[in-house]
Amino acid sequence: MKNGKPKDNQDEVSDKFSSEMSVREAGRRGGIVTRERHGGEYYRQIGSKGGESTKRLYSHLFSELGKRGGRPKRPALNESVGGEDHQ
Repeated sequence: MKNGKPKDNQDEVSDKFSSEMSVREAGRRGGIVTRERHGGEYYRQIGSKGGESTKRLYSHLFSELGKRGGRPKRPALNESVGGEDHQ
């Protein structure tokens, strides 16, 4: 009891996690727990699934990206941006 009132479940949860935690720290802790639960092979499997999904959705763009050197290129300073002609 706090101040004569019974403690509810929310108070217990907030007391347990009352210290400040950054988003980075929360993500790190979550990654550690996931690794402990599923193991390193889990990350290889989900990475492979993501790669296959990307290939399925965007394979039509791969040849164009390959022609550009694999990475998007910025327009040159003398090129028009957004289809507007600045003369």
